[in-house]
Amino acid sequence: MDKRKVIYYSDELNEEFSLAQITPRRIDADYVYLHDSPFKRFTHFFWYRIVATPIAFLYVKCKFLHKVVGRKAFRACKKKGYFLYGNHTQDIGDAFMPNMMNFPKTDYIIVHPNNVSMPVLGRITPSLGALPIPDEREAFRNFNGAVDAHIERRHAVVIYPEAHIWPYYTGIRPFPDTSFAYPVRLNAPVYCFTNTYQKRKLSKKPRIVTYIDGPFYPDPDKPLRMRRKDLRDRVYETMCMRAKKSDHIQIQYIKKESGHD
Repeated sequence: MDKRKVIYYSDELNEEFSLAQITPRRIDADYVYLHDSPFKRFTHFFWYRIVATPIAFLYVKCKFLHKVVGRKAFRACKKKGYFLYGNHTQDIGDAFMPNMMNFPKTDYIIVHPNNVSMPVLGRITPSLGALPIPDEREAFRNFNGAVDAHIERRHAVVIYPEAHIWPYYTGIRPFPDTSFAYPVRLNAPVYCFTNTYQKRKLSKKPRIVTYIDGPFYPDPDKPLRMRRKDLRDRVYETMCMRAKKSDHIQIQYIKKESGHD
């Protein structure tokens, strides 16, 4: 449990407040994103379904009494691949909760290279669906190819557009439209999920209630660049509306005054 009560910030777009300290590996053109051999398919099934899924269920239920509202929205695209955007407020929880929202859909999460850089766990996270963001232009061809393949295979690609973890933050940070280039390019449906922190009757710890909204589609009547912004704005406004459901502040975030440390 994060014991911090107050966090002072100055940059909503770029500051990171996760307690994890990891030196990331470099993701270059040699990094393999897609593994289609029978052995790799087995290891993915083993780690993802046999090991991680029950652990994820127990973790989010026991720690957060996790509840999902609006899960029926996924039925509209159950036979399609889609993108799933959410607010980034937990380290372990944000890796686990998508798997609980749209089960039995297989999720692949776009992550910082930190997530594949840990000494032991970093070798397993790719089998759990981690897609690390490349460090080199040459590697983006493989990365984009993997994203395209997972949508074509009717998986879900999970994106945290805020990029940085702000533990227990109850607002929605003003994320850019960069990551919405993927659904625009593929003309793929988009869902958003908003994790809210709500009071428990018999505990000082909050409960996480997740709201699902969508599907949203790129507007074909707009120019390509405007499709990204339009899709981002609709998702952002929906998440901001849902974030108002939070009624518990575990950590208070205070913006630093200009010119002060």
